[in-house]
Amino acid sequence: MNQLDQLKQYTTIVADTGDFQSMKAFAPQDATTNPSLILKAVQKDEYKPLLEGAVKEFKSESTSTIIDHVLVNFGLEILKLIPGRVSTETDARLSFDTEGTIAKGRELIEFYEAAGISRERVLIKIASTWEGIRAAEVLEKEGIRCNMTLLFSLPQAIACADANVQLISPFVGRIYDWYKKNTGDDYFGDEDPGVQSVKRIYNYYRKFGYKTEVMGASFRNTTQITELAGCDLLTISPELLKKLSESDAPVERKLSPEAAQSADIEKVTLDEKQFRLMLNEDAMGTEKLAEGIRLFCADAVKLEKLVNHLR
Repeated sequence: MNQLDQLKQYTTIVADTGDFQSMKAFAPQDATTNPSLILKAVQKDEYKPLLEGAVKEFKSESTSTIIDHVLVNFGLEILKLIPGRVSTETDARLSFDTEGTIAKGRELIEFYEAAGISRERVLIKIASTWEGIRAAEVLEKEGIRCNMTLLFSLPQAIACADANVQLISPFVGRIYDWYKKNTGDDYFGDEDPGVQSVKRIYNYYRKFGYKTEVMGASFRNTTQITELAGCDLLTISPELLKKLSESDAPVERKLSPEAAQSADIEKVTLDEKQFRLMLNEDAMGTEKLAEGIRLFCADAVKLEKLVNHLR
């Protein structure tokens, strides 16, 4: 078996792309998108109709509502190709607005349900700020499942699990990027700080009985992926899916609920003050969260400009 098929024995494989045509060859279970991936996709000729169609049909609506329909249009097309769930992201500019995020999550689900898609097949992506986590807690109680993104640290993961969210997406590659830039060192295999972070979170969840799913994200190479074999899910770009499918190197399971029981981890009790303090003590987590929100906000603005140009 190639590495991708071996991984599928231990882990649910998710395609991380807005270019849904490229995922057909790899048969992922689920798929994820984000503002940057959608912005990149709508500038390709084959996907422009999804943008132009939403603008034409909802021309009288606000720019924000049109963009939501663009995101849902992509989600609907992706759901035709996969058996599982699609993740659709809320506006990053709502990252510190609990009520705004709740309203946006409800709106996106409403659009999916109006198109005949049950809410069980959709994950609403929300930044893992304190405000975002509180919004997800409310949405989960309404049966709206959430995927907590821009997650770089253990306190973020713990707060998400305490809020009973469906799934988290810790960012392996961006953690690696930060440490490489700040230390000048490169990291390989299980020495990779991004890999270590996801292993720590996975072991914490399984040791203390949390049901929240862990989905490693933002990979820079296939070694980061294979080091997390056994993680609940891994969301992988088409480029790296292709590399995995072309390699027959052995893949060993690295994570399991059984092994997590022996992990040397203490349980942490978090309130808002403790969450903010612990995150502030983590320079990497603080910087990458802020940077990630800025980047997604910038791409949201670019998408707005594209929509307004077509109106």
